[in-house]
Amino acid sequence: MLDYSYMDIFIPRDLSREAARQLLTEHAEYGQWELSRVRLHPDGSRHVRLRRKVMRVRSTL
Repeated sequence: MLDYSYMDIFIPRDLSREAARQLLTEHAEYGQWELSRVRLHPDGSRHVRLRRKVMRVRSTL
C-alpha cells in the first residue's frame, strides 16, 4: 500500500498563469511533488493539492 504526503497551496487570482506554472514546476522538480488536485474558485483563485510518496524504511534485523 502506498502512503502519500500532501501539501496544499493557495494561488491568489492576481498571480499570473506563468508565475503559477513556475511555482508548481519548482515544487515538482526539486521537491518530488506531483499534482493531485486543482480547484478553481468562483473568485478566480486556485487551490492546488500536491502529493508525493512517503518512503518507509524497514528494519532488516
